[in-house]
Amino acid sequence: MFYREAGQFKPSYAADNQIFPIRQDRIGIALILALAFLVVPFIASPYTFSAILIPFLIFSLAALGLNILTGYAGQLSLGSAAFMAVGAFASYNFILRIPGIPLLLGFALGGLSAAMVGIAFGLPSLRIRGFYLAAATLATQFFVVWCLTKVQWFTNYSSSGVITAQEMVILGMSFNTPIKKYLLTLSIVCVMALLAKNMVRSNVGRSWMAVRDMDVAAEVIGFRLMRTKLLAFAVSSFYCGIAGALYAFAYLGTVEPEAYNLDLSFRILFMIIIGGVGSILGSFLGSAFIILLPVALNLLAHGLSLPTNVASNLELMVFGALIIFFLIVEPHGLARLWQIAKEKLRLWPFPH
Repeated sequence: MFYREAGQFKPSYAADNQIFPIRQDRIGIALILALAFLVVPFIASPYTFSAILIPFLIFSLAALGLNILTGYAGQLSLGSAAFMAVGAFASYNFILRIPGIPLLLGFALGGLSAAMVGIAFGLPSLRIRGFYLAAATLATQFFVVWCLTKVQWFTNYSSSGVITAQEMVILGMSFNTPIKKYLLTLSIVCVMALLAKNMVRSNVGRSWMAVRDMDVAAEVIGFRLMRTKLLAFAVSSFYCGIAGALYAFAYLGTVEPEAYNLDLSFRILFMIIIGGVGSILGSFLGSAFIILLPVALNLLAHGLSLPTNVASNLELMVFGALIIFFLIVEPHGLARLWQIAKEKLRLWPFPH
């Protein structure tokens, strides 16, 4: 009754193959975008923008990048934060050293720099997989942070290693308020999410999923493993690089190597595990869950007057329990639960 497709006819192949073929999906996405662009800027507080909405969007983009590599291409990575750091520092240096360069072009060049680093560190995926590939990408995390710390040129020879990000200016308009930063971040994330949605439905996405399911069989039927895997690393790193630039310019306001530590890589990995591996929607659901959970736990700890040591460790304990729960009960995460709910709505009020 609520989510039925009866009466929705597709007169052409293009109509049947559109990105949102069901009318309810198109209406839902339109309402969400209208709410995000037209309603939220007028009702949310500056704290909500700075502490919840902006980091939610940035982490959604980073999780989307990791989901492309791990969920769709099947290449496990623990170096997402390293690629974010490359994007942030490259964007900072492009804007610093090329006078008059547009901000968005600087972000794009930062993403391309992260993509090149991703290709370089994705070469081991041609020979190794699984745990060994995860160890190789973990080495990326330590190497990139070490390089950014030791080579002072990247930080413009700052004595502390912490530098202030340039002001975000596009076409003479300064994006220096929480609302403007939110709208800019939201616009970039929406465009890149749409591109990712189309990409995974194309021949490129099908080649990634073929390699993920069985790379030997994919090679036998004609897929080129080297090009497919390295393209997945490049696209994933590009998305993480853009997310890293937004993380520095729109959220932190500073560019520093320690902001992109191993803990950040694990948080992004937790997002796609909880949200759903191999799902565009799962990247956003996982990010929302990880961002909102600490806020809810802090309110709970304050309401129950829990001791400080318990409150400080409560988040870690809940995260660990949730990871185990989703891996055992629902490995496909929150996105799968939403898919099950839609299937039940198709048959409501009749039993499944």
